[in-house]
Amino acid sequence: MKLSPLTALWLSLAITVFYPIVGKLKTGHISPTVLMLFATGIPVLWYIPYLTKHKFWKLLFDKKLMPRLAGLGFFSSAFPFLCMMIALNYTTPANASILNQTEVLYSLLLTYIFLGERPTGKQIIGTVLILTGVIFILMEANKFNFQMKGDLLVICTTWMFQVGHIFAKKLPSDLTEHFITAARAFYAFVFSVPLTYILTYFGMQPTITICWQTVVAVLFMGIAFYVYGNYLWYIAIRRMDLSKATTLILTYPVFTYILSAVFGYDKFTILKTLGVISALGGAYMVNSVIKKNKRETK
Repeated sequence: MKLSPLTALWLSLAITVFYPIVGKLKTGHISPTVLMLFATGIPVLWYIPYLTKHKFWKLLFDKKLMPRLAGLGFFSSAFPFLCMMIALNYTTPANASILNQTEVLYSLLLTYIFLGERPTGKQIIGTVLILTGVIFILMEANKFNFQMKGDLLVICTTWMFQVGHIFAKKLPSDLTEHFITAARAFYAFVFSVPLTYILTYFGMQPTITICWQTVVAVLFMGIAFYVYGNYLWYIAIRRMDLSKATTLILTYPVFTYILSAVFGYDKFTILKTLGVISALGGAYMVNSVIKKNKRETK
């Protein structure tokens, strides 16, 4: 079944909602560096048959493509994933997901500079509404203390995702989403090895405890997030404006909060309800722009 960009984006959003929760679940059971090795190594093993069957190994090391694919693997997977997993050792999943909203600012700036994608007025209003929702939730969480190590690390990490998206957007249009996902995982794993060694030198020892939390973290990050999540994401961003896709995907903290309340980790309050309404309202506006553009291109 061929997925539309919008359907792929919503499915990717559903997977992303659980990303910070599982990232926090691993704390104390598997170190960020070891999880990074598993999260990038499993997709490589997953795609070996695909790369071999279609004889894509030569393309993987193409002189023109390799710098872009390597940049994609580093900026979209290896380094930001490592930073986020380290940050979740200090901050909460909700806080990490909220602060990821700063990616919107990088998105609007970088896509305008490098890709020439100008946000529409309606898209800007939708972005403002999403950020307003984030502020409501941030006020409720009482987390304006940005001096926290984990919070600052999240804020300093989000720009990398946008640089990675730009590398993906600049790839030739005839490359399949499967190949891009496989190449991203391959080069991310290549970078994960020296990153693990460097952090070990600075005192972050690789550790792992065999338990259900570790198994869930490894399987989710390696298969659900980095195989299917990335594949769905590339279907979306290669067939619609990057800034619109980013704005919609960044509503995931709303759903993370809702799930936290359902599971008993949080409570529904007035401020959080206002935050949900505002953020979803912004997502609806961006979504309507996507649908309008889709109708116009038919």
